[in-house]
Amino acid sequence: MSRSIFFSMLGGCLFLLATGLMAQTKKPAPAGGGTAASIKRGKPVYLQQCLACHQADGLGVQEMNPPLSKTKFVLGDKVALIKIVLSGMQGVQVEGDDYHGIMAPHPDLTDQEIADVLTFVRNNFGNRATAVLPSQVKAVRATLKPVAK
Repeated sequence: MSRSIFFSMLGGCLFLLATGLMAQTKKPAPAGGGTAASIKRGKPVYLQQCLACHQADGLGVQEMNPPLSKTKFVLGDKVALIKIVLSGMQGVQVEGDDYHGIMAPHPDLTDQEIADVLTFVRNNFGNRATAVLPSQVKAVRATLKPVAK
């Protein structure tokens, strides 16, 4: 077999493999659809970005990562909550308990992803609160200084 035929076949195989793998990846749900749709879109973001520190039950890790269940941070001011996700945080007192973990900033998440994950958190773990909208995240993001890379 000539070299050019081999590389053509190899290229074709790689293309088919890549196409097959891309077809298996779950495409994000389209935006919109109200609070229920936002909660549904927010769950996979939580599982990927938040679960390791805040745990499956949203109760966090004692003295490290604060709980997300029925706290003023989650149920209170949306702007403050959005800023925490965008800018990160280190050391906080929640309901009288100190937490020393570092939450990395997540400016890489889209406004929609942040709105969805915060809506998910504000409506799980015993919480019931209004949705966070992408427009609210966009407005907060516009007030923050860009993070140096």
